Amino acid sequence: MKPSSSHPLSKAPAGRKPVLLAIVGMSGTGKSEAAKYLARSYGLASFYMGGVVLGEVERLGLPDSPKNERKVREQLRGRLGMDAIARLALPSLRKFFKSERTVLLDGLYSAEELTLLRGYPGEFTVVVIAVHSNRALRYSRLKTRVVRPLTPAEVDLRDRTELQKLNKAPPIVLADFHVCNNGTTRSLHRSLRSVMTELGAPHP
Repeated sequence: MKPSSSHPLSKAPAGRKPVLLAIVGMSGTGKSEAAKYLARSYGLASFYMGGVVLGEVERLGLPDSPKNERKVREQLRGRLGMDAIARLALPSLRKFFKSERTVLLDGLYSAEELTLLRGYPGEFTVVVIAVHSNRALRYSRLKTRVVRPLTPAEVDLRDRTELQKLNKAPPIVLADFHVCNNGTTRSLHRSLRSVMTELGAPHP
């Protein structure tokens, strides 16, 4: 497909607005692999919104652990609203865009975060790619992963928590592009290349 001038990556970096490329999906769908492939193949930098939470954990003098990160994240959202993480990360993100024109966003969860980020169309464009996998395959991947493996029961609990407390479903359902990752890593990469071509990015 020949990239259209309306596609966010079709212009030279100096001639277009910055693009924020967010990869979303439930755990075990392959979001990390998708992000790593895009970063490696297209030379994209990554911005971690969760850095806000890590900074607050450190400020409070708490040990760095998933439990404390979750506790602080929920406290911030309870005090400042469901878009708290994106709101607090926005100043750092703006600084990031001074040197990077296309940025992979790591850590977009809630509908409120997406709404906030899309509220600055004059500054940057937000593109969301959702990665999906069958539940049984997600169970298998998460059970055998080296870091923080999860049982199927733990996966189900995590899913419910993320959907009910983080409002995670809307960014996935309303994503600009949807990629199915039920096959090989190579097929995932091929699907991602198709998305990037449609966005106007040059072939890696």
